Amino acid sequence: MSGEEASAGAGTTGDDVGASETTSAPPLRGVRALTGEDFSFADAIGGARGLVESTLPGLVLVVVYLLTRRLTVALVAASAVAVLAVVLRLVQRTPMTQAFSGLLGVGVGVLWAWWSGRAQDYFVGGLLLNAAWFIGIVISLAVRWPAVGVLVSLVRGQGMLWRTDPDLGHLRRRYVWASWLWVVMFGLRLAVQVPLYLRGAEAIGWLGTARLAMGVPLFALTLWLTWLLVGSRAALADRPSQRPTPQR
Repeated sequence: MSGEEASAGAGTTGDDVGASETTSAPPLRGVRALTGEDFSFADAIGGARGLVESTLPGLVLVVVYLLTRRLTVALVAASAVAVLAVVLRLVQRTPMTQAFSGLLGVGVGVLWAWWSGRAQDYFVGGLLLNAAWFIGIVISLAVRWPAVGVLVSLVRGQGMLWRTDPDLGHLRRRYVWASWLWVVMFGLRLAVQVPLYLRGAEAIGWLGTARLAMGVPLFALTLWLTWLLVGSRAALADRPSQRPTPQR
């Protein structure tokens, strides 16, 4: 739900069709993982390759900058990694979403840092995006349109009857609790990373470490907890529509 966790990764291609009489369904990534009967951490983040493509450019930037203290060199290195990820997917003809999303995020960070001349500004875009999600979800809760409920209903192609139907009050409460999970996640990111950003270039190593630790891993954990609340078998069984009709 931020630039760090853009969904995608490798998947089946047209060449795979016909390899067997049946083909497996594509992995459920990002928010779509909430619609699955089971939850896979690997699928949710786009697999190991998706994790690498999401985190490596930022890691390279921090390491190169700490070693050289030359912002231009660090920005070029991070950009090269993101471009290489796109090129490899083009050559291998695998899904491009993860790599393109990573390239876009890196591009925004690189341009911002190059314009300001400050290495820590590479992370400004992510901080602003986290702040936007934090504020947006809080507002959704205040107006009684919990963001998780809206997103899950849209992904599932379902209506919003849970908002007003008294018989679906338990489901509405689950959506509210799940939305608060994301408020906590984005709030934690901001509480840790904003002070590090304000310390300037001297804290770039700590800021980069916090960004990595609280990026994809924390996103995957929050997504799993959300799935337990609204997507797991136990959550589905708690819905009136899923309960068997008593025999007379």
